Amino acid sequence: MMVGLSLFSSLPLVFFRDLLGNGSRSRRCCAVCVSLCGCVCHGEYVCVSNGSVCSVSPQQEGLDDGPDFLSEEDRGPRAVNVDLQTDATLQVDISDALSERDKVKFTVHTKSTLPNFKQNEFSVVRQHEEFIWLHDSFVENEDYAGYIIPPAPPRPDFDASREKLQKLGEGEGSMTKEEFTKMKQELEAEYLAIFKKTVAMHEVFLCRVAAHPVLRKDLNFHVFLEYNQDLSVRGKNKKEKLEDFFKNVVKSADGVLVAGVKDVDDFFEHEKTFLLEYHNRVKDASAKSDRMIRSHKNAADDINRIASSLYTLGTQDSTDVCKFFLKVSELFEKTRKIESRVAADEDLKLADLLKYYLRESQAAKDLLYRRSRSLVDYENANKALDKARAKNRDVLQAETSQQLCCHKFEKISESAKQELIDFKTRRVAAFRKNLVELAELELKHAKGNLQLLQSCLGVLKGNT
Repeated sequence: MMVGLSLFSSLPLVFFRDLLGNGSRSRRCCAVCVSLCGCVCHGEYVCVSNGSVCSVSPQQEGLDDGPDFLSEEDRGPRAVNVDLQTDATLQVDISDALSERDKVKFTVHTKSTLPNFKQNEFSVVRQHEEFIWLHDSFVENEDYAGYIIPPAPPRPDFDASREKLQKLGEGEGSMTKEEFTKMKQELEAEYLAIFKKTVAMHEVFLCRVAAHPVLRKDLNFHVFLEYNQDLSVRGKNKKEKLEDFFKNVVKSADGVLVAGVKDVDDFFEHEKTFLLEYHNRVKDASAKSDRMIRSHKNAADDINRIASSLYTLGTQDSTDVCKFFLKVSELFEKTRKIESRVAADEDLKLADLLKYYLRESQAAKDLLYRRSRSLVDYENANKALDKARAKNRDVLQAETSQQLCCHKFEKISESAKQELIDFKTRRVAAFRKNLVELAELELKHAKGNLQLLQSCLGVLKGNT
């Protein structure tokens, strides 16, 4: 995946290890079935990479019966086109990812012709905390105050999937073989989708930085990409988290005060008003899209239960009524698959797009806050200079401070204007692309549902 990537495009094969905390298991399993190889299947399946997704033992040949998250329509570009240009001089991607208990190790692969690097192609292994360190180093650097800092990737969270897998393993004895296989395949697909999204989010962050004309030159970024040893970055302790909390409280209070200052530039005044409204609208849309997707998933679960009940009734006897139940059960099962695909497409094409731009718009708001803070400092420096001149005391010091504040404000304003223009272009292109693709997929699924119903009616009429 190159710099101008799509948020959820097809990723290389990812591997897991010791997913459920079994430290004695040293072998690797492919992403699709590792989750149950170590827990439910007790290691009876041997997983071999075939270059695309996975190849498993004959017992799992029915994988296509579950939601096809890996069908051709899902391999295409996913969600956010975060950059509008590609630069062959620096290309970054995550070529592999490995889960070890509660940690995920990402193999960051870099190709570059820049003279700053010792080699043209190299790879390093990084953890989530090191991504956060890199992001924080950008935020804390005063030289980057006039730029939109790409949002940090969210922390990997597989607790919900692990819990579902564990419950499935515990309830294996109370299910039929068909029910167990179906649920196992659904959880495998769900876990793989979450893991792919986690990898993609981290890759997006790196690619946004690599595409930025200024951030890509940062020394810490080069160290992150090239230094092949552990960066010795640790997560924040309770004291540091508490300090961050109070800093955010102070920043929020200061932001309220700064927001009341009338901007001297109409462009930034308009952007301030727009981004505040935009951020709130995206936040609201994100919450509503999550509820919509959850409704589709609940509908798929209900349809699944109806299909199972009808199948049970249909296998009781060989009468015409039982055959009718089997046909209708098949209809519900196929409808469930379509409903699951609809939920998956909406999740990847819409929900994740909204979540990404919720974080990106917050980064843009932070940029405007830094500029407004700089403007207030500049105005205060002007007042201090006037007082110093009136009293004829510490004039040189006041002039120096005023000049520094003026230079900082002008520097931030110059870069911020272009950053906000680029941000608008990026988000419009991303939303247009994803909404068009989502509409096409929704139409495809609706037509599939219609054809399915017509086909089922034809079969039922032919049998009566």
